[in-house]
Amino acid sequence: MLKKRDLHDSHTLYELLTHPDVFPFVRHKAASYEEFLFITKQTIEAEERGELISRTILDEWGAPIGTINLFDIEDNAGFLGTWLGKPYHGKGYNSPAKDAFFNELFYEVGIETVFMRIRKVNIRSIKAAEKLPYVVKANETRKTVYEQLNASGDIYDLYEIPKDLYTLYLMRNGLSQTDDQQLLEA
Repeated sequence: MLKKRDLHDSHTLYELLTHPDVFPFVRHKAASYEEFLFITKQTIEAEERGELISRTILDEWGAPIGTINLFDIEDNAGFLGTWLGKPYHGKGYNSPAKDAFFNELFYEVGIETVFMRIRKVNIRSIKAAEKLPYVVKANETRKTVYEQLNASGDIYDLYEIPKDLYTLYLMRNGLSQTDDQQLLEA
């Protein structure tokens, strides 16, 4: 379902990224395939330095369909960035990709909090975030972070995924971290 980023997936990912329903909501925009290759290489190098974590989302046949990332890592927290190609919207890939990524972040890497900043006009992403039972809208509870995100205008809603709430979600659903990972690999 997830794998480390590599340059071999760049052509497919670039084609998916350029769709008008996807492109406006991607953090690192590339105007050309060559620029996307350069950004991907920078992403791989930034992960090696511990600045971010980036994975390619795969479909059931191992084809790349999007990416999931943790940016701006600081104090065991970071900001989630996810995108899926338009043909994969609404097909059930978002939630399993997030579960696999959160398992890695919380139980292998030691991240304690994942933030999501979602543009208030991105209704699809807001609905997807609010479907997840371990996500908390944090505009009020993390006021300082919310105000920093919106310093230039009221653009983003802030959501938070704390490790303890995610762990509670797994326990209530009868899954341990390893059980959940094994299900995703099956």
